[in-house]
Order: sequence, then structure tokens, then C-alpha cells
Amino acid sequence: MKQKKSTEIRSSSEIISAIEELSVLVLVKPGDNHEAALIPTKPFLSLCYLILQVLDKIGPTMAVLRQDMHQNIKRLEMVLELNPSLNSNLVEILKTETSEGKAKKGASCSKAFVWLTRSLDFASALLQTLSRDSETKMEEAVEEAYNITLKPWHGWISSAAFRVALKLVPDTKTFTDLLKASDETYDTQTEKIKIFVSLLGPFLEGIHCVLKAYDLDKLKST
Repeated sequence: MKQKKSTEIRSSSEIISAIEELSVLVLVKPGDNHEAALIPTKPFLSLCYLILQVLDKIGPTMAVLRQDMHQNIKRLEMVLELNPSLNSNLVEILKTETSEGKAKKGASCSKAFVWLTRSLDFASALLQTLSRDSETKMEEAVEEAYNITLKPWHGWISSAAFRVALKLVPDTKTFTDLLKASDETYDTQTEKIKIFVSLLGPFLEGIHCVLKAYDLDKLKST
């Protein structure tokens, strides 16, 4: 019983922790000087880890997405460890790889950043739908979020795999219960999610402006 309570509190803190991480991330507004923009690498990766924990609760459907996110996080972590000072800003990493002609080739950090951003797009769209209408079926919410965020950039193999896995999503109540602490009401949980989405949206908008400035916004998978 004690272990269950601990798990529930930890689950609830994922959204709260994500809100805290967003508070230290610099928002890059459209029209800003993108070369001078600052997107702190470490807080961004911490945010990605928190979203990864949220996606874990959806189950096997997100297995491929979770694996891709984890690999991309590790790729950026390795680069950060190699030169913590220079690579503490994700924009500097984009700038370096673009100038060297490596941004769109192989397993670049730029590509890792693009796909992590799209994963955050997916999580944002999913949580926004669920917080707007708690009666929405989980399968429909996941499919809608996928269609508007990831599907346009996926090849037919990835899209086909997702359609098969979609049948394995939990129902909406099960998912929201996994995110909710024992002493938290659904209304309180919904408000926290709305706050998170309201902070994440402008941040992602800024990132997409940076990616577009470096001609990385149209990358597709095979």
C-alpha cells in the first residue's frame, strides 16, 4: 500500500516537474535572431525524459516512439558530455552541424533534436485533447495527435506499425489514473495539464521557427 502511494505521487509529479523545466527554458519567439537564440540543452533533455515517462503509461503503442526518443536523447547527451560549454545551447549544435554540412546526414544531433521536438508535439497534442474533453476515447485521442504531429513525417512502414499498435492503447480512465496522485482530483489534474500545455505550446512554436531557419523543419523518416 505504501509503495502504491509512492508510485502515484511520482506519477503526478511528472506534469509538475515538466512545468518546472519549462520555466527555465528560454522561449524563442518568431522574428527573433535565431542565431543568437538560446535553448538550454540539459533542461530540454530533462523535459524529454519526463515526457518519455508520460508516454510509457500509454503502453506498447508507444514502444517505437519511446525507443526513438531514448536514442535521440542519448545522442544529444553524448555530445553535451564531450563539450559541456559549447554544446550547452542546442542552437549552437544546429549551427555547427549546418556549417559543416552534417545536419541532415546520418545520425546527426540536429536530426535527433528535430524528432525529439516532434515527440513533444505529439505529447502536447494528446494531453491538450484529453484535458479539453475527458470523455474522448484514448484510441481516438492518440490517433488524432499522431495524425497531426508525426504521421506527416513518417514513412509508410512507421505509419503501418503505428496503426497496428494503436489497438493496444489503454482506456482514457486508466491512462489518467496513472497520471493522477491519490490525493488529487481529476479537476486538479486537468488544470495542471492545461498549464503544462499552455507553456509547452509557445516553446515548441519557437523551436519550430529555429528549425525552419536552419532548413530542418521538413525532414522525413524512411
